[in-house]
Amino acid sequence: MTVAKNLVTIKGVKDGLVFILNDNSLFVDVIKELQHKLEKTHRKILFGPLVHVQVRLGKRQLVDVEKEQIRELIKSRGNLIVQSIESDLPEATPIILDQSIKMIYGMIRSGQTIQHEGKLMLMGDVNPGGIIECTGDIYIMGSLRGMAHAGINGDQTAIIAASHLRPTQLRIAEVISRPPDEWGIEEAFMEFAYIRNGVMEIDKINQLQHVRPDNQ
Repeated sequence: MTVAKNLVTIKGVKDGLVFILNDNSLFVDVIKELQHKLEKTHRKILFGPLVHVQVRLGKRQLVDVEKEQIRELIKSRGNLIVQSIESDLPEATPIILDQSIKMIYGMIRSGQTIQHEGKLMLMGDVNPGGIIECTGDIYIMGSLRGMAHAGINGDQTAIIAASHLRPTQLRIAEVISRPPDEWGIEEAFMEFAYIRNGVMEIDKINQLQHVRPDNQ
């Protein structure tokens, strides 16, 4: 019998609680287990006086939007206050968020289409049959299993990034991606799509700095 991997471990310490997040699993799966524990199995910790929480990421390095997703999830569940979110890895170069990015929350279901002029960040999933179309970049803090089209006005510098990138189709400007099973990447962990020499490429998100060295 296969034993399920414990993606989130919650421990009591002298100064409050420590949340230890498994660093070998997909971020989207860790978030789902964290939400399940806060809503179901560990509801008892949400009552009583304020409790300080330390979040330990292990060897996982998160960008600011992912840290904010963890912080918002924990603090929205009652009396928990996130004191720190720490990784065992050296601190990465700070990323300055573009204030022009439109943020939306929720799930894009089959048959739904979201269209936006500019850059868009979705805090949620895109299900098969769901579509996102933008003139600029698309960032999805969740699973992309539907269709995403960035740079719909012909901007080949646009990118598409997702925590779990397994779409039915990706398009940037007029360039269409190969099917995901032809990408040659076994683990779908925070990847992005971009255009290089007229061809769509897929890479890990930590390589974005080489595509956008000035955080454009």
